[in-house]
Amino acid sequence: MRWKELIIAIVICQLAGIIGSFFTLQSIPTWYTSLAKPSFTPPNWVFGPVWITLYTLMGVSAFWIFSSKNKKQKMALYIFACQLILNTLWSVVFFGLQSSLYGLIIIILLWLSIIATIVKFHEIDKRAGLILIPYLLWVSFASILNFWIYILN
Repeated sequence: MRWKELIIAIVICQLAGIIGSFFTLQSIPTWYTSLAKPSFTPPNWVFGPVWITLYTLMGVSAFWIFSSKNKKQKMALYIFACQLILNTLWSVVFFGLQSSLYGLIIIILLWLSIIATIVKFHEIDKRAGLILIPYLLWVSFASILNFWIYILN
């Protein structure tokens, strides 16, 4: 196993979360708390552990693709990078710009890019695609939450 590359892949994904958290943490005690939210909104403490886990899974998945010798590897990693950028951009837009509408647009693009990533990764390494299913499910839930926050506010 190439531990160094695995750790680098996980750290890159965690860095996306850390960048997003700069915008998130500033808005939670002010703007976010003032919003009307649907009854199914999880408590704030749930989000951190979930995202840390999901970024770790993303890193493992990307590592498996990076380690493959498949000719589709570059395109798959390009799509992965796009979804990672959209993931970070959502935090910047939703929390940083305090826009649930533009956040909703970004999260829909993110959801589509996760689907594309899963499909491309699955073609190369089934494990790499399947390990991203929890991420897709969480972003599906976050999309519904974002939609209702937009509607309620």
